[in-house]
Amino acid sequence: MTELYGYIKALHLIFVITWFAGLFYVPRLFINHIEASLRPSPEKEILTKEFKLMTKRLWYIITWPSSILAVLFAIWLLVLFPGWLQQPWMHVKLTFVVLLILYHLKNHQIFKQLQRDEIKYTANFMRIWNEGATIILFAIVFLVVLKSTISWVYGVVGILTLGILLMLGIKLYKRIRDKNPDA
Repeated sequence: MTELYGYIKALHLIFVITWFAGLFYVPRLFINHIEASLRPSPEKEILTKEFKLMTKRLWYIITWPSSILAVLFAIWLLVLFPGWLQQPWMHVKLTFVVLLILYHLKNHQIFKQLQRDEIKYTANFMRIWNEGATIILFAIVFLVVLKSTISWVYGVVGILTLGILLMLGIKLYKRIRDKNPDA
């Protein structure tokens, strides 16, 4: 069975990448949808209908299937190598995976609300929310590559620094957009 390891790992990575692609893009579509709802008719209705369709296709054709397949291939890898579950870095990684799944489920909730034209968040909030997947991705990749929880303090400082830089970037972008709405 271990001769399948390379194939299983490759498939796991492919579906992790496509899952993240969906998680990076869907909040962007949420932002567009929210901003379209503020436009005058008939532009509002035309854009809202299009963003609902785009989001639905992305969510159900790419993001959900990718998440399920990424998790299934990850479980298969853990069945092949159960010793990984005794390594401290894997415990931390799995904690971030749980956070990723919760982030995914919250995106699903927001998706369903927007499909019903229930707008509960601002576009600016969604810009910040959009960075959640980025922070989780950084944490998981560094844990998997370095396989170290000894440097956890550096990791936490790094993730906090990344978060601060992302927030500063969002604020800067907002200032630019306030000056030039077409930016």
